[in-house]
Amino acid sequence: MKIDEISVPDGTLIAPYAQKDGHYVDCFETPVTTPVTLPVYIRAFYTQPLFRAERVVLRLVAGQPSTDADVQALADGGSSDLAVWQVEARRDAEILMVDRSGRTLSWLMVTPSALRFGSVVVPVRTKSGKLTLGPVFQSLLSAHKIYARALLSGAARRA
Repeated sequence: MKIDEISVPDGTLIAPYAQKDGHYVDCFETPVTTPVTLPVYIRAFYTQPLFRAERVVLRLVAGQPSTDADVQALADGGSSDLAVWQVEARRDAEILMVDRSGRTLSWLMVTPSALRFGSVVVPVRTKSGKLTLGPVFQSLLSAHKIYARALLSGAARRA
């Protein structure tokens, strides 16, 4: 499955973060042959096997359980949270979720010809005032990109 890392599209919910100093923002895209609605994409993304494994980890480590019914409620707009995330903003074609720490955001978007997935990592200030993402994120960046592509691929297959 073809997945490209693309520039953050102007006017999207994550675009303002790409303009902020020190923020990490990525955007991945995969083509679709028939249009997919945002609720279908949300369900496909958060119920795929790879993300179900992440949901188990979040339940065990963070004490934040989530079920497929919770995913359905989020997809339908009947809920604004899922495990550690809360909806920061939502439009007909995109949703931006922020984790409870406020340091990471996840973004899903549908277009007539593609599915998009992006992430934001918000920096913190060091004691000297410099913005940093921190050594943990820096060391995991390559793994994050592989994981992001796998998540998008898995969701696209289910959508």
